[in-house]
Amino acid sequence: MTAADNRRIVLASRPTGRPTPGNFRLETVACPSPAEGQVLLKVLYLSLDPYMRGRMSAAKSYAAPVEIGQVMEGGTVAEVLESRHPGFKLGDIVLSHSGWQSHAVANGAQLRKLDPAVAPVTTALGVLGMPGFTAYAGLLTIGQPKPGETVVVAAASGPVGSAVGQIARIKGARAVGIAGGEQKCAFIRETFGFDAVIDHSAPDFAEQLAAACPDGIDVYFENVGGKVWDAVFPLLNTFARIPVCGLVAQYNSEGDFEGPDRLPVVMRQVLSKSLTIRGFIQREFVAQRPTFEQEMSRWLAEGAVKYKEDIVEGLANAPEAFIGLLEGKNFGKLIVKL
Repeated sequence: MTAADNRRIVLASRPTGRPTPGNFRLETVACPSPAEGQVLLKVLYLSLDPYMRGRMSAAKSYAAPVEIGQVMEGGTVAEVLESRHPGFKLGDIVLSHSGWQSHAVANGAQLRKLDPAVAPVTTALGVLGMPGFTAYAGLLTIGQPKPGETVVVAAASGPVGSAVGQIARIKGARAVGIAGGEQKCAFIRETFGFDAVIDHSAPDFAEQLAAACPDGIDVYFENVGGKVWDAVFPLLNTFARIPVCGLVAQYNSEGDFEGPDRLPVVMRQVLSKSLTIRGFIQREFVAQRPTFEQEMSRWLAEGAVKYKEDIVEGLANAPEAFIGLLEGKNFGKLIVKL
């Protein structure tokens, strides 16, 4: 490998069910050259996120799938190696969407400069980036937590869930987190400051959740689905709001879902309890981005919001780390350091 080489991971095949390392391929190709208005980037950090599982599928979705042989997509923090854009110079650190590769060419208009003196640059992929904004916009726009209400969020040790609970507390609500394993639960309770945390692997998980929510659930921020939803659903109060951000428990499922058809029961409760269930993609709320960046930066500086990162070394380890992410093996925002 030379300085003129680009290492990249492409989609080798579409997974059936759980992705495997064979669905990915590591390649070395010539490094691209920037045209006028573009810059050449060296990727420093790559974000791994659950939505990428959907991009591996050809099924119709809100965004086009990654094609076979195409670089896996993803957000990145990168350094400018060569610039043909007047707004960027050698050494600038930027937020880009360069995907799973060591080098990339990007249009200057698609980049955002990062200042390492303001915050660690990795936060642009987590608490100050897409995950943090997803939590902020989804919770405040759809969930609308009020003082004294109970907000429940699954995957509470992850970048979205941890931010949801902490923002809920800033707004005066009770935060109840759901996570897997005592280590994660203890961290959520002691570091993120949730009012209660429940281990979804506990045999009496549903009973523990009910005990932690004696006044029911007013906002459920849905990241997971599956058995977590089953435990939450009976506890929803009249006029409860459910922002649907993700369904990671179902991403690897193929064909029909097991068990009885629960849609009639859900719809009856939607009607009788006047529930609001709304799926969303954070880009819908792009107008809120400047306010989010201002408020989240202040909360971080004040210590009102804390975060945790899970750093994996080496591009070649991205596939295994991503597969683990879908199974809850990460602890915090999952980032690959190149």
